[in-house]
Amino acid sequence: MKKMTISNQFTQVTRKISLGLLLAATLTTSCKKDDPEPDPIDPTPTEKTVKEVSGTLTGDVKFYADTIYLLKGFVRVGADNGTDISATGKLTIEPGTLILGDRETKGTLIIQRGSQIIAEGSVDKPIVFTSERGVGLKQPGDWGGVVLCGKAKNNIPGGVAQLEGNYGAFHGGNDDEDNSGTLKYVRIEYAGIAINPNEEVNSLTMGSVGRKTVISHVQASYGLDDAFEWFGGTVNCTHLIAYRGLDDDLDVDLGYSGNVQFALAIRDNNLSDQSGSNGFEVDNNGSGSSDQPFTSGKFSNITIIGPKGDRATPIASNFQHALHLRRNAKIKIYNSFFTGYPWGMYIDGTNTEQNAINNELVMKNNVLAAVENWGGNGFGSAGTLYVNDIVGIDAATGEGKAHSGNNPKGIPYRVASSSTFDLKAWFEANNTFLAKWQDAGIDGSIFDVVNPQVLPKAGSILLAGADFAGLTGFENVAFRGAFGTENWTQGWAEFNPAAIQYVK
Repeated sequence: MKKMTISNQFTQVTRKISLGLLLAATLTTSCKKDDPEPDPIDPTPTEKTVKEVSGTLTGDVKFYADTIYLLKGFVRVGADNGTDISATGKLTIEPGTLILGDRETKGTLIIQRGSQIIAEGSVDKPIVFTSERGVGLKQPGDWGGVVLCGKAKNNIPGGVAQLEGNYGAFHGGNDDEDNSGTLKYVRIEYAGIAINPNEEVNSLTMGSVGRKTVISHVQASYGLDDAFEWFGGTVNCTHLIAYRGLDDDLDVDLGYSGNVQFALAIRDNNLSDQSGSNGFEVDNNGSGSSDQPFTSGKFSNITIIGPKGDRATPIASNFQHALHLRRNAKIKIYNSFFTGYPWGMYIDGTNTEQNAINNELVMKNNVLAAVENWGGNGFGSAGTLYVNDIVGIDAATGEGKAHSGNNPKGIPYRVASSSTFDLKAWFEANNTFLAKWQDAGIDGSIFDVVNPQVLPKAGSILLAGADFAGLTGFENVAFRGAFGTENWTQGWAEFNPAAIQYVK
């Protein structure tokens, strides 16, 4: 293995982590390791050496499972100023390794263009990125998150730009086959920081990430901002979990055109973001222009569980839509299930509406389910449903105007237009609407944010009816939503990380 280079100098220190005192040592220039493979990380706290990591990592670097790593500030793998990739690195992380984000400096891991991360855990030895704080103290936004920067296409004029917030994470290029490495069986907990208003680091941020990158079995929990956000790129992703985040579960922007299959999102009724929290939030770009490539990613077998499981459950006022499709997006969503949000599907903007009419924005074989007896005029029961809730277009921005406080919750379909586009008829021509989620045959405990039972019940309509006609690059399964009869979250995912004391 090559010698690794670290731009900053470190001194040996003693540092208190969470609830006890651990030795902190610096990373050395030797990557040689002959020790036997360590035991996997588990809820039992262990005494391990803690190594602080900061600055820029280049060459071959390895994180070992018998050591805990503490990210200080912006830790970059490789060096890139947008015009010159002056150095590259390859960070390999052993299965079962624990990486903590420093709360004071908002530790963040950034994989720059031309560099790679190889973080390949396993079902019984997931790699965990989490807060340095102990039980009862962890909070969303304790540290920054994981950022992947690639050289695939986006629709930003010029092609190369910094990710929002301008923190030196450049992305973009012309290599749609680019490879930023592997994230597999990885958990990212309590991440997300605001750089500026509406400019954040997400739990997992993907900037123009290329198709040869592998992202599979990744859970983003308790993030301060979005769980997963794609800024352009072509990367394909499978088996994602967005859990109890504050902003959007799946945020798609700047010309993303990859495939995503099998994803679960579950919300907490008390955790939402001031910008408005959605399951999907999709834009072609911030201005809604026709810059290409269009945001046209294909998503299949997604389960979006909103915060409201029944009429009596109070939810935070910032919750909005299961699907907010806006700003000239041309996304395609198939074989998926949505429930539990105040508004179901919102087509926002006349150009987005026209994309739906032109069959460039596609929804097929999906199930949208209401919450029984919630909303105006008996929405979710036998009463009149609110559809085509016309709120008008803001002349300055071209977007839908803000919802009136007098509008009832529990609306299945909304359009922001003065046209006669019938969103209800458009959706129900190729998809299914149910008056209550119980009719879908899901277990009500899926709204339980500590122990969700994710598999559909026997006889559920979700266990059949999927259709992949005309689709390539997807696993052809019979079921709709994220699950059939196999629970792919078992073993590696964690739905109660607040209770885990990772270190003493």
